[in-house]
Amino acid sequence: MADQSDWDSKAANLLKAELKRKGVTYAQLVERLDAIGISDKEVNIRNKLSRGKFSAAFLLQCLSAVGASQLHLD
Repeated sequence: MADQSDWDSKAANLLKAELKRKGVTYAQLVERLDAIGISDKEVNIRNKLSRGKFSAAFLLQCLSAVGASQLHLD
C-alpha cells in the first residue's frame, strides 16, 4: 500500500510531466497563473513541486493555466 509521500510524489510528477508536455517553464507558469488571477512566485512553485506538497486546488489551477484538458494518471 502506498504511503502519503508516494502520493505526494505522484501528484508532483504528474504536474511536472504536464508542464513538460506543454513546454511551460516555472516562470511561464507564474505568468499564466497570474493571468487567471492566481498570484504566486516562481520559488514557491518550485518548492511546492520539489516537496510534492500542494493542494488539489493548486493542481487544478496549474492544469487550467497551461490549458490541460486531459490528465493521464498512469
